[in-house]
Amino acid sequence: MHSWIDGLPADAVNLQSRALAYGDGLFETIAVKAGRPSLLEYHLDRLALGCQRLAISADHGLIRDELCRYASVLGDGVLKLILVRGDSQRGYAPAAGVAPRRILQGSPLPVYPAQHAEQGVRLFPCNTRLAEQPLLAGLKHLNRLEQVLARAEWQDAEHAEGLMRDVSGRIIEGVYSNLFLVRDGQLLTADLSRCGVAGVMRAALIEQAAVAGVALRITDLSLQDLEQADEVFVCNSVYGVWPVRAFASLNWSPGPLTRKLQAIARTLLDA
Repeated sequence: MHSWIDGLPADAVNLQSRALAYGDGLFETIAVKAGRPSLLEYHLDRLALGCQRLAISADHGLIRDELCRYASVLGDGVLKLILVRGDSQRGYAPAAGVAPRRILQGSPLPVYPAQHAEQGVRLFPCNTRLAEQPLLAGLKHLNRLEQVLARAEWQDAEHAEGLMRDVSGRIIEGVYSNLFLVRDGQLLTADLSRCGVAGVMRAALIEQAAVAGVALRITDLSLQDLEQADEVFVCNSVYGVWPVRAFASLNWSPGPLTRKLQAIARTLLDA
């Protein structure tokens, strides 16, 4: 399917794009089912927060309209929105009055092995650490070199995801997912105020846990917390929830709370 740039079919970007020069922008990766973008409100809320934080002036009504029109044409797949601050000449300072550029791309839904969801996945212990930058923490910005380096650390099929820590050793997230632990019936997930990506599935599950009366704590997590966990799972907005069955010498089985939230995630993606 053709990409769109600013609402029109296109297959090239301006070489003066600030995305190419500086990664100056944001993106959203959205699952599309039967022409409908899943978790759309969560994606739009995160995008709006990112625009506010980065001082990118965007027409969010127009973005919503283009996302829905593109999704209806895509049908089933993954829609990627890239919002760039705009084009400019050399230099970090953006030119006054530069309009942001909207890029939409579509691709088929990825096909993951069924055992990832049924039996769980093994996490690779990534050596790449996440730098602490509160101004960018939580945002889905275009600077993803830390994830690129981390994902390059393993090539085997045994590991479906990697576990990332920050420079202080705290457990933060997966390379392309968020992490939850279950201990004594309580959900634990990492504080993302210093670094990490605040995933939309993470946000949805936090809300759903509150509705279901499940205790949840957002806190700093250590390797000791991982060792003491009864259940572990990862989540993102494309595949939903995968139980974690192993990390290094640690092993778990998919537990009841993981299965409950996995079913909720599946419903959210199909809504």
